Amino acid sequence: MSGIATGWSLYDFHGYGVVLMRLKSGNRTRTALLLIAPFVICYLVVFAYPVYKMFAMSFTDAPLIGEGEWVGLDNYIRMFQNKLFYTSVYNTLYFVVLTVVPNTLIGLGIAMMIVRLNGWVQASILILFFMPYILPVTVVTQIWQWVLDQQFGIAQPLIEAVVGKRVSVFRDPFWAMPMVAVVTIWWTNGFNVLLFVSALRNIPRDYYEAASLDGATRLQQFRRITWPLLWPVTALVLTLQLIMQLKIFDQIYLMTQGGPFNSTYVLLQLVYREAFGRNQGGYASAVAVALFVIIVAVSILQYQLLKARGK
Repeated sequence: MSGIATGWSLYDFHGYGVVLMRLKSGNRTRTALLLIAPFVICYLVVFAYPVYKMFAMSFTDAPLIGEGEWVGLDNYIRMFQNKLFYTSVYNTLYFVVLTVVPNTLIGLGIAMMIVRLNGWVQASILILFFMPYILPVTVVTQIWQWVLDQQFGIAQPLIEAVVGKRVSVFRDPFWAMPMVAVVTIWWTNGFNVLLFVSALRNIPRDYYEAASLDGATRLQQFRRITWPLLWPVTALVLTLQLIMQLKIFDQIYLMTQGGPFNSTYVLLQLVYREAFGRNQGGYASAVAVALFVIIVAVSILQYQLLKARGK
């Protein structure tokens, strides 16, 4: 039957097909939106709204819970006039320097040793290195306070051999922050090791065999094969470590409480003191905004540097 006899033309069939395709595309779009809607709602409720409230609250004299009056930039002016704020920024950045790169390099070194093992030996050692990561921070701090105790700590003979005397490390301004960094590296390094081991396992052994046949040394193999292929994971580890260490609080609070003489006082501790200790939610929010800006700015800078290095 012809298109004229049936009342349908080729143009009609084409138009009908286009309509069906658009309907199917619309259904897929609606399905996708329905699937992501719960995550978008959770993001808005759990992250976006609290961030908005933090920014809005920083311009008021509100207590921790409740409304306050608009004070403009008074909280920020007060913050920049507070010497403890600059001390907290310095200590936070100092802690980042002590932990981010060393933690990454130590994790990489341990992972390269572990991948040379096989079978249950490799699995057992990997578990041993990962076990501290699953411990609560309270347990970690108790362990290290015992290990570093001035009278009975098992690490004190080593400290005495290096400096000539026993040291109460968490009461000494010179030792306190480096020791907190050591504890943090011991606690979190297992996660880095796990990431690096997974990445090293994904490098084909054929690359190393071909390089060996060409006379490449182990150092040359690392520079030309291992390091370039590990760079994406290394960049990820560095980024995660940077964000995590900028938010340092738990270890400091449990081990030194910011002392001695504010030598370990960090930004989150200043936020905690102003919000929960002094009930000054507006001022605490201003400090929190400053920390938020620092984390975003440093993360973007690091991302650009890592991106440039990866090209």
